[in-house]
Amino acid sequence: MVLSRWQLLRYALHLGLCLPLTRLVLGAFGLAGQSLGPDPIEYLLRELGWWALTTLVGSLAVTPVAQLLGKAPVLRLRRPAGLWGFAYALLHFSVYLSLDRQWHWQEILKDLSQRPYIMVGFAALLLLLPLAATSTAGAMRRLGRRWRTLHRLVYGVGVLAVLHFALQVKKDLTEPLLYAGCLGVLLGWRLWRKKWMAATQPEPTR
Repeated sequence: MVLSRWQLLRYALHLGLCLPLTRLVLGAFGLAGQSLGPDPIEYLLRELGWWALTTLVGSLAVTPVAQLLGKAPVLRLRRPAGLWGFAYALLHFSVYLSLDRQWHWQEILKDLSQRPYIMVGFAALLLLLPLAATSTAGAMRRLGRRWRTLHRLVYGVGVLAVLHFALQVKKDLTEPLLYAGCLGVLLGWRLWRKKWMAATQPEPTR
């Protein structure tokens, strides 16, 4: 079977997003010369959170790129990128629960009620859950137009994820602001294109 270049690109995306996780697993066991450093839990939280945010923002860029290039097959990368973003976000939260807080629910509930960045991050993860659960073609068919409405929540997830990142940064806000800028450009593109499409649609004949 000969794979098309778009199928190869999709496999390359999966491989590329699997490599950081593989490196973290090797580092956790001290294999292949990999290490998590002197504070492995903090390192895992930081790396998993960074990849979750980067992949989610990247998934939002897929549609504008496809529209600019006029290449509809590029859209096939949107779902796998979004699911990888969800996977990294879920792992990020799992490390927080199991390794950082060691399932001490009193501490976890205290964090959720008193630490704004924890509350915001948890809200982002909750919004991601229905998006991941309805990412299949079957769910798209069953939900119809409601699927598109539901998946617009991903922009809200992006805003919450950037805010979660920014609230943790104590001094240098350069990186959170870069993500916020990228998110603003992507949302602005979506709004502009929607307005442009509405303006160029021919008026219905009576």
